[in-house]
Amino acid sequence: MEPTESPQREASNSFDDILPARSAAVYREFQAGRVIVREIWDANRSELVANPLYNLIYNHLSHFRTLYEHLGSELVFNETGAFFYLRESSDDDNEEHDENAFRVQVVLLLIGRYFARSGRDLDYLGRPDAGLKDDDLSTMDADEEYRDILRAARFEKGLPEAMDYLDKRNLVFRSGADRYFLSSAGMHFLAELVREYEDGTRL
Repeated sequence: MEPTESPQREASNSFDDILPARSAAVYREFQAGRVIVREIWDANRSELVANPLYNLIYNHLSHFRTLYEHLGSELVFNETGAFFYLRESSDDDNEEHDENAFRVQVVLLLIGRYFARSGRDLDYLGRPDAGLKDDDLSTMDADEEYRDILRAARFEKGLPEAMDYLDKRNLVFRSGADRYFLSSAGMHFLAELVREYEDGTRL
């Protein structure tokens, strides 16, 4: 559910508006390389639920943008995919970010190509009741071409390692022992990749 308040355009009057523990929780998410999405998967309830950290940032956007600017980063809000992420400013950080982005793109492209070739609509990748099932993962992991591509992206252990990489960044969620689906951020990045290849290159 979308927060009721609009992003604040004025700087927060005081750090007292936000509990330090909650601000620290946001910081830990970003430091772990995660995006902060509007909805997260609740395994106990088997459903997507509102992410309180997303709502916190959304309702105090100016405060958090200023905070991370002082820490040498840019807080970016992607409205289409409903998520926040940090863009680092130093050259070293940019190099690491580029490598992480490349690895994410490789996995998402393989997932998108496999799903499209199986005749399914890519939108189903973002549904908790659809997504990638165990037999999909087994088929992909057994494909030598896919394994070669993943090894080139430094996923030596194949698809399970690649899915874990996306899972840890909130780009996919595990909705059961044998099923994954893409988060709103994962779907956004996949859609961007598909658009880039719409000039004649097929997934």
